[in-house]
Amino acid sequence: MSDTTPIPESADILVVGGGLGGVAAALAALDRGRSVLLTEETDWIGGQLTSQGVPPDEHPWIEQFGCTRRYRALRDAIREHYRRWYPLTDEARARRDLNPGEGRVSRLCHEPKVAAAVLHAMVAPYVAAGRLRILFHHRPVAATVEDDRVRGVVLEDRAGARVAVEARYVLDATELGDLLPLTGAEHVTGFESREDTGEPSAPERAQPGNMQAFSWVFAVDHVAGEDHTIDRPARYAEWAAYQPPKWPNPLISLDAPDPRTLATVRRAFLPNADTGPVFADQSRDPGDKELWSFRRVLSRRVLRPGFAASDVTIVNWPMIDYLPGPLIGVEPDEAAEHLAASRELSLSMLYWLQTEAPRPDGGTGWPGLRLRGDVMGTDDGFAKAPYIRESRRVLARRRIVEQDLSLAVRGERGAVGYPDTVGVGMYRIDLHPSTGGDTYIDVASCPFQIPLGALLPVRLRNLLPAAKNIGTTHITNGCYRLHPVEWNVGEVAGALAAHCLDQGVEPQQVHADAERLTAFQEELARDGVELAWPEIRGY
Repeated sequence: MSDTTPIPESADILVVGGGLGGVAAALAALDRGRSVLLTEETDWIGGQLTSQGVPPDEHPWIEQFGCTRRYRALRDAIREHYRRWYPLTDEARARRDLNPGEGRVSRLCHEPKVAAAVLHAMVAPYVAAGRLRILFHHRPVAATVEDDRVRGVVLEDRAGARVAVEARYVLDATELGDLLPLTGAEHVTGFESREDTGEPSAPERAQPGNMQAFSWVFAVDHVAGEDHTIDRPARYAEWAAYQPPKWPNPLISLDAPDPRTLATVRRAFLPNADTGPVFADQSRDPGDKELWSFRRVLSRRVLRPGFAASDVTIVNWPMIDYLPGPLIGVEPDEAAEHLAASRELSLSMLYWLQTEAPRPDGGTGWPGLRLRGDVMGTDDGFAKAPYIRESRRVLARRRIVEQDLSLAVRGERGAVGYPDTVGVGMYRIDLHPSTGGDTYIDVASCPFQIPLGALLPVRLRNLLPAAKNIGTTHITNGCYRLHPVEWNVGEVAGALAAHCLDQGVEPQQVHADAERLTAFQEELARDGVELAWPEIRGY
């Protein structure tokens, strides 16, 4: 390791983690005149949208309402990138709601590299002006706390060089809530107990080591007549036979439970199938029964005839959910083993698709499946980082529980209205199988609000969660973890830090004082943050 004496740095606001929440936080603070230092473990900002390779999971009203103005600007800029640089058909170019991938999971399925390019362009002016500095390939390794305030954070790059950053506000936008243990912030992991939360879907006893699966996703196209079969993974036989608890068959197959009914359903897989026009609407159809088009990110149908020989799709399917163990609460060596094993699981799924998957003509295997590293910004076609569904969660002044928003519990009343609302979101409570052997938990929900109290730690005064680490439970994390909600959370965290610096107050004071809270909410509304839903029903 090189000399570990940290190099000192400072900024008004330190945002640790360059995912969607971190980028949104940085933009909100920068637009309010503050200096920001943003860190990122990879070389792409954007998190689940980019370096983790997952197209946006969104509610069906996203084209009309239900997100912040900045998030809508991101979506518009992604579409404009395709209009500006891709040879679209006249019909595709004219569509206001252009869906480059014509994927079933979202009304805007796109290549991760395009989202990365757009996000980097969005922050570029602030970098050029010297108001934003981004430390790529850095992770937090230590923190200093005095009088319940975080005074500084030490960050380390891949070579072991360290930077010590002092900031008046510190935002945790990491994928796993890494600053919570480093700062001593009270937090929780895994399942809370039913006795604790009162949630219908919670277990009788707390299970802090039981967390949602993570996945290492990859991008492929299909070149008919060519053989792109990868080398047989070393542990292929093991993974091909692996059958998780409560799973009806080996994980690597086309059969998997329907998340909503738990009935075993055979998924269709046909590369470059002509699916016709696709209209994504999660309230009617989750879209996961036809795997090629499910998370397709580039459709040759939207391009000039003959321009592309194949679509490009993202493999983020139930069959690559990694269940043998979590990344939180284990020693670094064990976490590294899980990460390596998750990649081998995904490689095994690809090898099975290339060699053993049943074809409609009675044959087996699709050797023309080709990894697309250019789409992911990698040499091997895999995402730069694993797709993380569950983080450590801060113990906050307000905890969001299932009965606040479950459609079965709330019915026609809709979700609980929070007087401290700072945003909105909507998705079913969508919990993937977990490391403790649980199967899907999939619960209909109502369009919900984001309460400011869920962003306020119970003790620390200048640390704010800015991603999937807010005061949800294991259950409600299932609907607060998605792209537009993470963005909203981060945007509010950045806005709140800047607001507090401008007003000379602390976040807890904003929350506790009705006039101050109203003033902050009005500031958010002027900045394009929606605080409430129109009258619509959940699903």
